[in-house]
Amino acid sequence: MSSVPRSVAVAATDGMLHFELALAYEVFGSAPDALPGPWYDVSVCGTHAVRAGRFLVEPDCGLDRLAHADTVIVPALADVDEDPPADLVEAVRAAHESGARVVSLCTGAFVLAAAGLLDGLRATTHWAHTEDLAARYPRVEVDPDVLYVDNGSVLTSAGKAAAMDLCLHLVRRDHGSAVANVVARRLVVPPHRAGGQAQFVTTPVPAQDGHPLAELLTWVMRRLDQPLTVEDLARQANMSSRHLARHFRSVAGTTPLQWLLAQRIRRAQELLETTDDSIDTIASAAGMGTATTLRRHFHRTIGVPPDAYRRTFRA
Repeated sequence: MSSVPRSVAVAATDGMLHFELALAYEVFGSAPDALPGPWYDVSVCGTHAVRAGRFLVEPDCGLDRLAHADTVIVPALADVDEDPPADLVEAVRAAHESGARVVSLCTGAFVLAAAGLLDGLRATTHWAHTEDLAARYPRVEVDPDVLYVDNGSVLTSAGKAAAMDLCLHLVRRDHGSAVANVVARRLVVPPHRAGGQAQFVTTPVPAQDGHPLAELLTWVMRRLDQPLTVEDLARQANMSSRHLARHFRSVAGTTPLQWLLAQRIRRAQELLETTDDSIDTIASAAGMGTATTLRRHFHRTIGVPPDAYRRTFRA
């Protein structure tokens, strides 16, 4: 176990979000029972007591400790419109140059990008900020559709729960699947969601009142098992296909066909999570027709096959 990266430095600065900071400390700071070897030695590093949401965090040491850590964790920043603190950016850059494995959680990717660590690399962040990250740092290959990206010594996660996925991925890399599963069980979370899995951003059903498609959307949701077409929807709404498309763009931000596909995928997700039905049965219930069609659309949209999705959410 001597090759396992032991020292973990969690960077802390004013304006960080407490969720990702606490999450990292919880994963790496609490050793599982009956561990066959040493666990991580975790330090919270910052220049002074920092405000993270409603909490005041007292660092264990300064940012200079980052350069001596095996792994550096950069939690999320609340305001990505502001430039990251210069001292944090420099400390992260120095840590990477010293050989540390540098990990960003959620919008912590903006710090890594400012330090130049993501230049020429694929990276991700919270889906709501991927366009901003790509615009501000054009040398970064931003992937908005994954949970996390592992480039070896530089890793980035998407938002919120995806930060947990990346932290467990690191535990799995360092200690193996069995230990990572024990940690996941203690935290009551799925033990493994592949990094290539989509961020599970589904097209929602708009509120039922106050828009011209309310009755139509309810009608569709009750008939997802049927082979509905855009023409069927237009006929039910008593409007032309072109008029229907304009309303859908205004209300749901997408086309009727894309919205319908998203609802079929979501219905398949729900059935995979909550039933033992076969893929053929679920394909029929979601209006996909065949298991082959469901697998193709599901993999393209979610990033993993239906079977893998079920194993994750039923674990």
